[in-house]
Amino acid sequence: MSDDDDLSPQQAAEITAYVDIDAPPPDEPTALIVFGTNQAPPTAIAAERYHRGLAPLIIVTGGVNRHTGIIEGREFRRLLLEEEVPDSVIRVEDESADTWQNVEFSLPFLHEALSAGWRLTAVSKWYHRRAMHAVRTIVPQADFFYAVSWEPVYAGTLVTRDSWPKIPDGRRKVIREWQEVPRRVSDGSYREATKIHGTWR
Repeated sequence: MSDDDDLSPQQAAEITAYVDIDAPPPDEPTALIVFGTNQAPPTAIAAERYHRGLAPLIIVTGGVNRHTGIIEGREFRRLLLEEEVPDSVIRVEDESADTWQNVEFSLPFLHEALSAGWRLTAVSKWYHRRAMHAVRTIVPQADFFYAVSWEPVYAGTLVTRDSWPKIPDGRRKVIREWQEVPRRVSDGSYREATKIHGTWR
């Protein structure tokens, strides 16, 4: 399917269900891995969970953003400090160039979290299923993990589970996830990851 093909409501619903990462944790502390982006909502999610006693460790990721030039991990840290999250809670990965490296370069921090007995919660765009497979593949020690999602803005428009087929940037990104994840599972570069009983396994 190309970006320009017509989608039936049923096809759109099936694609949405496949890519939707949302599997929020129960109200208990988990370590967060915040996937890199140049948008701010993940910071608000992480800060809110910290202030509720639910995020004892926050791993922020991302190197230089190709659109804005900001260093995503460092910008996340700055915003978290503004939200009165103490620096001792924050771990910064600031060299990655893609989703896979967000996880790969954060491995020491992810192992720190698991060694402390915390489950992991991924924080990413609602359709970013590649992030779930990257965690599953690179961190097999996490027998299951959670995910908290957020809705990005592209070209000034919020990309939601309902609106994405009508928004060119959103449509392109969602269809890419839907096509690329099965391909990479098939070629062995991703392990399978499935949402079961409210967790990714």
